[in-house]
Amino acid sequence: MQRLQGIAVSPGVAIGEAVIFGNEGFRIARRFLPREAVNAELRRLDEAIAAAAKEIDLNRQRVAEQLGDDYAAIFSAHLQMLTDRKLREELEQMIRDRHYSPEYSVSRALRRYAKVFLSLQGDTMAERANDIFDIEKRLLRHLLGQRREGLGELSSEVLILAHNLTPSETANLNPKFVKGFVTETGGPGSHTAIVAEALDIPAVVGTGPFLTEVSGGETVIIDGDNGLVILQPDEETLARYRHEVDEHRQLAAKLETLRDLPPVTLDGQHITLLGNIEFPAEVEQCLARGAEGVGLYRTEFLYLMRDIQPSEDDHHAAYREVIEALGGLPVIMRTLDLGADKIPNFPMPDDERNPFLGLRSIRLALKHVEMFRTQLRAMLRASTAGPLKIMFPLISNVLELRRAKMVLSDAMEDLEEEGIPFSRDIEVGMMVEVPSAVVMMDHFVEEADFFSIGTNDLIQYTLAVDRSNKDVASLYTGSDPAVLRLIKMAIDSAGQHGRPISMCGQMCGNPMYTMVLLGLGLRTLSIVPAAIPEIKRVCRSVTIPQCEEVAARVLSLESARDVRTVLREELLKILPDQPV
Repeated sequence: MQRLQGIAVSPGVAIGEAVIFGNEGFRIARRFLPREAVNAELRRLDEAIAAAAKEIDLNRQRVAEQLGDDYAAIFSAHLQMLTDRKLREELEQMIRDRHYSPEYSVSRALRRYAKVFLSLQGDTMAERANDIFDIEKRLLRHLLGQRREGLGELSSEVLILAHNLTPSETANLNPKFVKGFVTETGGPGSHTAIVAEALDIPAVVGTGPFLTEVSGGETVIIDGDNGLVILQPDEETLARYRHEVDEHRQLAAKLETLRDLPPVTLDGQHITLLGNIEFPAEVEQCLARGAEGVGLYRTEFLYLMRDIQPSEDDHHAAYREVIEALGGLPVIMRTLDLGADKIPNFPMPDDERNPFLGLRSIRLALKHVEMFRTQLRAMLRASTAGPLKIMFPLISNVLELRRAKMVLSDAMEDLEEEGIPFSRDIEVGMMVEVPSAVVMMDHFVEEADFFSIGTNDLIQYTLAVDRSNKDVASLYTGSDPAVLRLIKMAIDSAGQHGRPISMCGQMCGNPMYTMVLLGLGLRTLSIVPAAIPEIKRVCRSVTIPQCEEVAARVLSLESARDVRTVLREELLKILPDQPV
């Protein structure tokens, strides 16, 4: 049994068959052959070895002609490994005696060899491991051919193990078959993590290299609550986690009974629960969970899901679909919140060493005004379909907000001149996600109609923590007293000037924080649809004075650890069966 510590980005526990997706998208599952198919599969293996050997030899000849025999030696070594008699005998034994498929046999055998080399010290040994991975990929390409299975083509329940998953790959996962995933890279607050939470599947990222330690078909446990991945679990561990899965199911059934009940505290305070979405189809999940609207529509996925920039009509169609699906409930649409590196066919900044401090979000939009205006025109056009608010991300100074509002005014004038209808009384707000925005709230209240606290970035910028860096990920926490004090400052400032303020970061979707957030003064929370029942349950189990007492207590503490201890204790007092 082997335990890997990663970063928990989507809660829950999943137990199942591992499916390995490498950089080329191979899916290698443990598949057993009928006895009568063994000889045919052995012939297929020999054909793949012969084809791969021919390919390698051609590469060797080409390199030898252009660069000389010394440079061609690597291909000679590959050829020697590929045609090794002992390897062929081992593969045949796995296929003939264990009835493994050739694909699974190749992957299992070669990964075992690579693991041995990786365990040895020295760069030369690591290079030998890479040679073996190269041979594995080459053989698998010939074995799988057109039968290579992609992420969107799964037909049985599995757990995905990958080096990394792009947001679009994650978005294409089918929750019916993908019960959880693990990636070697990534961090909390990434788009991949956000999509995993929206899909309501357990996920752990940032484990570091581990794919050589596991083969497709093996049983794996993903503990999305604690950021643990367990390879080759023993029976005792399996039994313990299966019991935990049963407890999750029982809690989910209990939460289902709350669907039609209002989110009202024991002393009668109504808490508005809105949904966070990335795709128009998620509106259905929001409504099914009892959301009173959409508090954050992340429009950047229009850019991430295609190879070219979306047109104004592309934007308009998506926005209108969301508004119409909500049937009169409000939606807050956030403008583009990406770096230049994520936008297709877009010039990269010359010196972008730290993207989190560079040209992204509203800064990128204001530098490329035509792209920004295209999005704003589409939002304005869609506003005739129902209640819509527009929100700007990563505002760090008053001038940025004024410039963004000027581009919006220009878009309104353009539409008016063209005779295109739009709503003229759209509210315009901003995200509060950098400390400077909190400090300057007394000026921002004169410019913005509403505010939404984005804790994903606020935590990162307040604590100087790169949330995608595994080595410092433990410092990335909403429990830090500095973060809580900034949140209180923002809420108090907005309240003093009569401006609505909500929260849409991942922090408010965690039931551990619900009491302190209500105690700090928040009355509107925007969360992933799957988290709405849990948060509603907490709201219906507390009074506001009780929450204010918890908030006052934690604001006097000096460490995140102490804050977490108090918040867990208080949550368990009111809900003893709540996982924390």
